[in-house]
Amino acid sequence: MLKRTIWNSLIGWKRREHHPLVIKGLRQIGKTYIVRRFGEEFYDNCVYIDLRANTNVHYAFDGDFDVDQMVLSISAVIRDARFIPGKTLIILDEIQDCPNARSSLKYWDIDGRYDVIATGSFLGVKGFRTPYTRGIPVGYEEQITMFPLTFKEFIINSGLNTEVIEYVKNSLKDLKPIDKTIHESMRSLYLQYLIVGGMPEVVNVYLETHDLNAVRTIQRTVLSSIKDDFGRYKNAQGNDAVNEVLKLRAEACLESLPTQLAKNYKKFQYSLVNVKGHSPEKADGLQYIEDVGIVVKSYNTREISFPLEGVKIPSEFKVFYIDTGLLVSQLGDEVPQEILKGNISSYKGAIAENMVASAFAANGIALYYFHAPSGSPELDFLFEKNGEVNIVECKASNDRATSMKFVIANQKKYGKHSAVKFADTNVGGGEGFITLPLYAVGLIELNNEQRIVDTIDLSNLKVPTDVS
Repeated sequence: MLKRTIWNSLIGWKRREHHPLVIKGLRQIGKTYIVRRFGEEFYDNCVYIDLRANTNVHYAFDGDFDVDQMVLSISAVIRDARFIPGKTLIILDEIQDCPNARSSLKYWDIDGRYDVIATGSFLGVKGFRTPYTRGIPVGYEEQITMFPLTFKEFIINSGLNTEVIEYVKNSLKDLKPIDKTIHESMRSLYLQYLIVGGMPEVVNVYLETHDLNAVRTIQRTVLSSIKDDFGRYKNAQGNDAVNEVLKLRAEACLESLPTQLAKNYKKFQYSLVNVKGHSPEKADGLQYIEDVGIVVKSYNTREISFPLEGVKIPSEFKVFYIDTGLLVSQLGDEVPQEILKGNISSYKGAIAENMVASAFAANGIALYYFHAPSGSPELDFLFEKNGEVNIVECKASNDRATSMKFVIANQKKYGKHSAVKFADTNVGGGEGFITLPLYAVGLIELNNEQRIVDTIDLSNLKVPTDVS
């Protein structure tokens, strides 16, 4: 079982007074698996209900939401279901397929005899199903959005000692250079993570084999499985249907991303989406893949000022994969080997930028950037902290952050801002900014038969005793 940080969130949820929990997120990121394992470990009894596969159980939620009647109806369909008050977890998987099940959460909560966790992959997708006729239980449910494995989760599952991770985090916090041996090990793990990404099935294959050919095959299989669901919705009769036009537009938008990100200025252009239709029609496809959670948008801003939402330009944005490994899987077959050599500056720095975007998104940080109308200066990311705007430049090598330096030097025009450069280097400084290694962003609270990547032996990696 992969170690996931959401596990601690689930434990915390159980131990305190709580409402039913809804876990949202992209398909194939392990929502069902982690919840079922949680139920097995922390409850005497677990009732698992797949609302997508078992449509007969939908009728249990058609009545007046009397808990005893729902229990009776579920038991009639799922013969081995046992409901023990105070000791039972009810898992409502794929809850988007049964709107009434979502509405019923209020009544499970009020009753209080059973814990309930629901999972859903299409909860944010506009038009997936007819509107809730009986309401969403506002105030009676809690929500968590689950993401692919972060870099921190990846290195924990790779066997890196937590003592080493804490040492690295403390060094980053105190802006102290990291021991060279540890720095090189972290850098190597980071390069691997760029290729592998955080989809659980892919990570498992990699940790078992270290075969990047197998990784690439699984990545493309996972991506194909996600795309198979594009355009799916529930019709008026509650049956599965597919909007073929929307499906084509969504696929075309996703397939355009390697081309979009190969440009010097990575602004998303509908003209590069190879499908019939005008920009507003193609925009439906882009909105769809954002809603299902496979991509995130970063918006340009008119100026560098707080709040960023108030100065964003809605029509001008970049689009990134939520999982950098999936992006890399869509690039040339030679790209993984180039990354392992440390050459991530090819592809116009898009790979490193995508890593920053996905790490920010997984930590709930809204994505913005600044690109002046003249084209200069251009800042890779902006984010808000304590009511101030912070500047982030991302360099796949250790190139000069020219735009960031220019903005820092012109405070009268752009304001005074804290700034950080993520680069392929150790912890350092600059005039008005700090420099952190690329892997630091991932520690935010960041030949088919041949093993073409050697396993890194992390068992003897220790925190240097002469470093306080």
